[in-house]
Amino acid sequence: MTSLQKVQEAKIVPVIRKASQDNILPTAQALFKGGIKAIEITAETPEVEKMIRDVRDKVEGLLVGAGTVLDGETARAVIMAGAQFIVSPTVNEHTVLVAKRYGIPCIIGALTPTEMLKAYESGADMVKVFPANSMGAGYIKNILGPLPQLQIMATGGIDKENMLDYFEAGAKVVGIGSQLVQPNLLSTKEDFESLRELARQYVARLVEENNNVVFENEFIK
Repeated sequence: MTSLQKVQEAKIVPVIRKASQDNILPTAQALFKGGIKAIEITAETPEVEKMIRDVRDKVEGLLVGAGTVLDGETARAVIMAGAQFIVSPTVNEHTVLVAKRYGIPCIIGALTPTEMLKAYESGADMVKVFPANSMGAGYIKNILGPLPQLQIMATGGIDKENMLDYFEAGAKVVGIGSQLVQPNLLSTKEDFESLRELARQYVARLVEENNNVVFENEFIK
């Protein structure tokens, strides 16, 4: 299975912004134990390359991507660190070029139909509709009418309550930010146990909605 297929299978991708060296590993472990299969660590985080390497080395089975990748130079740096997919909030053709050069899936951010088509024609594997909550789930359904070839990841303002609306509208993947992970509030064992439980609730909601056929996970019993 390719990394792109693994992202699509994961369905839910937590966006981890402003993590620290102290909490990135327990954060990733808590999410994985809660049933999450892929995470995105944002590239503006200090020492993000080390974080990517550490999580890949120590959380076997978790797909690790880099987010907020704004240019080709950053794309190469995170790919060399082991990022298995990259995500950008904007259309930058050099970012796509570098990802393609190294065979890494790229999910490129856009909002308007013109931007989405440009991202697709530039070689993006998926289009990240961001900020999704500014337009609503219905917007994605409307976009896929004339542009059914797009594979869409919706990110921005998505939570446990409205997540299913975006899948029903046609999104293949959703990115969940501070509604799921707030690294600045994570430090104690209890914090990480709560994060694991919240992740479990997100995954269980998705599995239940799809009659337990979306994906199986050993942590969801």
